[in-house]
Amino acid sequence: MGTAAGGKAYFQRGSLFWFTVITLSFGYYTWAVFWPHSIPYQSLGPLGLFTQYLVDHHHSLLHSGYWLAWLIHVGESLYAMVLCKSKGITDGRAQLLWFLQTFLFGIASLSILIAYRPKRQKQT
Repeated sequence: MGTAAGGKAYFQRGSLFWFTVITLSFGYYTWAVFWPHSIPYQSLGPLGLFTQYLVDHHHSLLHSGYWLAWLIHVGESLYAMVLCKSKGITDGRAQLLWFLQTFLFGIASLSILIAYRPKRQKQT
């Protein structure tokens, strides 16, 4: 879905690169928070050692940070709805896509919506 009818149905999918980075990072973070005993720390080099240190010494902080990250994503996706309305994106499907994409990928999605400049319609 691209720009249509003066931006009423505007939606743009974000970068596959950033979506991949975010998915892998959040996946690893989820793994460290909920299944830390199954991580092969020694096989992951410096990342594994750092993760093991965090799990051993700051697990409650990791856990709280995990839920805080999801809460921030909820806030970003709600803000995306406000931006849709302020930019004239009134199509329900486009709004739903912005909400879901921003919920899952945060600022990687929200930055696209923030940068969107709808064309002003000429007044008659």
